Amino acid sequence: MNTTKSMTLFQLSLIIFLFFFTLHSIPTLGSPTNDADFIRTSCGTTLYPQVCYTSLSRYASAIQNNPAQLAKVAISVSLAKARRMAAYVSDISRQADYGADPRSAAALHDCFSNFDEAVDQIHDSLTQMRQLSSPAGSGGGSFLFQMSNVQTWMSAALTDEETCTDGFEDVAEGPLKTDVIKRVENVKKVTSNALALVNSFAQKGAGAPTPR
Repeated sequence: MNTTKSMTLFQLSLIIFLFFFTLHSIPTLGSPTNDADFIRTSCGTTLYPQVCYTSLSRYASAIQNNPAQLAKVAISVSLAKARRMAAYVSDISRQADYGADPRSAAALHDCFSNFDEAVDQIHDSLTQMRQLSSPAGSGGGSFLFQMSNVQTWMSAALTDEETCTDGFEDVAEGPLKTDVIKRVENVKKVTSNALALVNSFAQKGAGAPTPR
C-alpha cells in the first residue's frame, strides 16, 4: 500500500515538473528568441545578412517584431558608424605624412567631405523616421512621401561612401589606402543593409506599424 502510494506521489510530482518545464521552455511572443529570429529573417533580404544580424541583434529587445523599429535602429547604427569614419578620416588627415604623394591628401580630403555629407543624409533619414506619419493617415500619401525621402537620403549616403573609395583608385598601394578602404567597406555594408531594411518597410506600406 505504501509502495503504491509512493509511486502515485512520484508520478504526480513528475507530471507537475514536466508541465512547468514545458511551459517555461515555450518561447512567447516578444521573447528574445522570437525577436532575434525576426531580425535574422529580415536580414536575410539584405546583401550582407551576417553583418546585418551581428550589428542589430544586440537591439533585439528594442526592435521586437516591428519592421519600422528595425529600419530605424539600422539607420541609427549606420549613422554611428558613418560619424566614426568621418572622425577617423579627419584625424589621419591631420597626422599623415604624405611625402611626395599629394594624391593621398586629396583622396582623404574628398573622403572626409563625402562622409560629412553622408552623416547629414543619414541623420535626416533618422529624423524623418522618428516623425513618420501613420501609414493609414491621409490615404497613406504622407507616409509614402516621408519614406521616399528616407530612401533617397540613405541611397545618397551610400553613394557618398562609395565615392570615397573611388577617390583612392589613383593612390599608390600602401597601409594607409588599405586601412581606409577596409574601414569604408565595413561602413558601406551597414548602410547598404539599412537601406534594404528601409525599402522593405516602405513596401509593407499600411500593413506595418510606425516606429515607437
